[in-house]
Amino acid sequence: MAASFLFYDLETFGADPRTTRIAQFAALRTDAELNAIDAPISLFVKPADDLLPSPAATMITHITPQNALRDGLSEAAAFARIYEEMARPDTCTLGYNSLRFDDEFVRIGFFRNFHDPYEREWRNGNSRWDLLDVLRMAYALRPEGIEWPLREDGAVSFRLEHLAHANDVREGDAHEALSDVLALIGLARKLRQAQPKLWDYALRLRDKRHIAQLLDPVRMLPV
Repeated sequence: MAASFLFYDLETFGADPRTTRIAQFAALRTDAELNAIDAPISLFVKPADDLLPSPAATMITHITPQNALRDGLSEAAAFARIYEEMARPDTCTLGYNSLRFDDEFVRIGFFRNFHDPYEREWRNGNSRWDLLDVLRMAYALRPEGIEWPLREDGAVSFRLEHLAHANDVREGDAHEALSDVLALIGLARKLRQAQPKLWDYALRLRDKRHIAQLLDPVRMLPV
């Protein structure tokens, strides 16, 4: 069990972590019971002089390069702070679609600013998790206790803003990093309360040593 969860979210100047940069980082640390134990963090990051932001990303986040330049930290200072939070021992860092999006920006940003890009994910009892996949599992296996919003085509929407609105956990505007963090914590609390066994089961699955007890990676078969 993680000693603390670090819920986090990024807003960025584009979609490709190899060619663009972080605009905003927000996080809130909770204990294992999902009670906040630190003050929330929200910081902007100054864009590089050679960065061409995506107009579409700016329209979504409402963070202009001018605002980030005025209010933000240098990228080196921002990633030093991010690394300090994520590398704290016994931290499980988690987000929403973070394994495929946010974590890649963090890894590349750490590398560019001379921090180990992977160490914070495993050293000193640390781990990472993605609640998008957990909510997909919950919908498939234990949907009771969560309101599942529908898209126009009748399929379930797993967009964070839709789930947050349907379950009345939205605080502030969508695509504002700290607001999204608070919405995610609200969803996590609701899922943990509604389906505690599934929550604990999914939490164990973030550890490859636990997975090795279930699957043989060589033969690709159940143990």
